[in-house]
Amino acid sequence: MAHSLSAKKRIRQNIKNNARNRWRLRAMRGVIREFLEKVAHGTPAEAVESLNKASKVIDRTAAKGVIHKNQAARRKSRLFKRLKSKSAAKA
Repeated sequence: MAHSLSAKKRIRQNIKNNARNRWRLRAMRGVIREFLEKVAHGTPAEAVESLNKASKVIDRTAAKGVIHKNQAARRKSRLFKRLKSKSAAKA
């Protein structure tokens, strides 16, 4: 258990930051889920629009330090690849 004031404050900050980071991660996963749903059942235009939104959210999440920039790049690459393979299959 923390005794000093600074340690107690650090615990309070950690709790708030942890909750905020979990919220950002859930939001990012939700946007990705929406994109995957659009790819599976929506029109190609809807999928592209959803991909742009997902890409923005992923970049913002990485900029805030919730995920690593390489993880963000990897996630975006996989989403672009998913859209490209789906559009190639339909064509």
